[in-house]
Amino acid sequence: MAATTPPKVIFEHEGVFIHSNTEELEDQDSLISGYLRIVDKDGETVVEYKPLEDTVDPSNMLCACKDSSSVVEWTQRPHRTVDQQLSYETEWDMVNAVSFKRKAHTNGEGGSNHLNERNKGAFSFNVADLRSVTVKCEGWSYLIFCLKDDTTLPAIHFHQGGSQAFLDGLRKSVQLTESPDDENILLVGAYSKAFSQSFENLLDDTNYGLVQKFKKDPYTTTLGGFSKVTNYFFDAFRPSESECQQRPVEEMADILGELIPGLEINQQEEPGFEVITRVDLGTRPEVQRREPVMMEDWAKHQDSEGRVSNVPHLKHLIFKGGLCHAVRKDAWKFLLDYYPWDSTHEERKNLQKRKTDEYFRMKLQWKSVSEEQEKRNSRLRDYKSLIEKDVNRTDRTNKFYEGLDNPGLILLHDILMTYCMYDFDLGYVQGMSDLLSPILYVMENEVDAFWCFVSFMDQMHENFEEQMQGMKTQLIQLSTLLRLLDLAFWNYLEAQDSGYLYFCFRWLLIRFKRELHFQDVLRLWEVMWTGLPCHNFHLLVCCAILDSEKQKIMDRHYGFNEILKHINELSMKLDIEEILIKSEAIYMQIKNCKDLPNSVSDILGLNAVTNDSTLETSEYGVLESPQSSPRPAHRQDQAYSNGHGLLQEASHNRCKVAFIS
Repeated sequence: MAATTPPKVIFEHEGVFIHSNTEELEDQDSLISGYLRIVDKDGETVVEYKPLEDTVDPSNMLCACKDSSSVVEWTQRPHRTVDQQLSYETEWDMVNAVSFKRKAHTNGEGGSNHLNERNKGAFSFNVADLRSVTVKCEGWSYLIFCLKDDTTLPAIHFHQGGSQAFLDGLRKSVQLTESPDDENILLVGAYSKAFSQSFENLLDDTNYGLVQKFKKDPYTTTLGGFSKVTNYFFDAFRPSESECQQRPVEEMADILGELIPGLEINQQEEPGFEVITRVDLGTRPEVQRREPVMMEDWAKHQDSEGRVSNVPHLKHLIFKGGLCHAVRKDAWKFLLDYYPWDSTHEERKNLQKRKTDEYFRMKLQWKSVSEEQEKRNSRLRDYKSLIEKDVNRTDRTNKFYEGLDNPGLILLHDILMTYCMYDFDLGYVQGMSDLLSPILYVMENEVDAFWCFVSFMDQMHENFEEQMQGMKTQLIQLSTLLRLLDLAFWNYLEAQDSGYLYFCFRWLLIRFKRELHFQDVLRLWEVMWTGLPCHNFHLLVCCAILDSEKQKIMDRHYGFNEILKHINELSMKLDIEEILIKSEAIYMQIKNCKDLPNSVSDILGLNAVTNDSTLETSEYGVLESPQSSPRPAHRQDQAYSNGHGLLQEASHNRCKVAFIS
């Protein structure tokens, strides 16, 4: 017996409803939510409707309409009546979308044309048996299928749009013509088979080769070779006493131009710094972690109206154990400040509606740009080209993004393009797709993912700005912390021209996204988003990793290149729970030190108030000027390195503090 061809999905859409009780439309129990699809099975076209379960299968995704997703293509729409044009469905009808398909009930996989109580409304039929489709609108569109055997199936209601896209998909297999007796009825006729096949080939053959190349080249790094970026920083910062040891300026510009557009490293001579001597931090305490926050724990922290109570305690639980995956979709919206902690269910529903409208308006800005306009907008072209390049190699080994024509990649593309409209000054910089990917994976919703990504980018913005000042500052702060924790190791790195910690660049730029397994990234990020136990906890995570590797680096006498290679090879070999335990222990060790250098306290936010009225000198050699003031949470405070330690740039007459070895 010949093998059958796998079914080909022509159209699929989640969020389609059957009203089991037409007199109680407001009763949620009277609505059966499901997905509708058109499938080609061995040359026969079948329409299927199946109800949804609550569980999500990320391996199954589909094209749909406005409900929560992404622009795919502009499509030519037939003429509509005024009532149809004003319906909710057509509010964004120029925007095709991508959403996520939920597992269907496995009951009734046969081909029953009628509702089955056990299947909660599942049905299917061959389009060859379809006589007509009745199209009606009452605030949303709904369709009624009438078969040739006079069977009338229950009305399919498109509360969230998609009826027109379904009819367009149906037109690929059959002719739909308006009934001369009733303009709301579309009569079904057959196409020529040869015509259908030629049109399908025209669509499929064009892009197959390109997509196949993406599949063969899984996404491993969007930032280019790890050694390239570290070597660039090495050459840009190191003294110029030996020109022959430096790379040519043109070569460096090419590397970084490809890597991170606009990156420039400016050396500044900063006179005036004071000495900080060795600090005895005492014994490092032992730390225990707990189990992740489960659904029951999360529910216990919400009142009847949905307000989250005892937020500090809840954040502490998340910091100590993270979240189970079922909680993440809700909890991340709070952790990323998309939802206010004290908001009610109703307030969040209204907020989401406003944010949905705001998102699609921004999305429409770039989708409505014509080819002629794009030719005269070089920045938009550059953003679009870079996004398309990065998206098609983002987490392609992850089941959520793998495979040909994966809708998840379309969502990544559209969210990043829309972010360019949200923040056109920054636009898109390589590495930003890494930050979006886990958020979209968790949210499974384009609008929610966008606004959570916006909040995350508010935290990470300085990492991607043209001057990369945020990256410089973090590298210097990390060097400060490492020297405090282990002076011998820091001196060793300095002797190997590695005191600037260039090898940590990727860690900081995209928050360990390339260093950890995907699920571990989710755990680390949600822990860091609690804001506990201090500012810049991610720097202590860096210290924890280096603390685990320092003995091997020193015992084997690794030089500059060997250190880079060794750190790079740690990728996907790190244990997130061990790292978090050690990071918290390091924090406790530093916090328990009574006389910390003020610069360290500033980095970790341990100084709530700075006394500006006196000049104090601690036993560790910290000198603070009377003019010193607490570091503002502003981007104007910048830090630089002088090649030997830390120089803090500030306004006017502030005293400089530096480590000198």
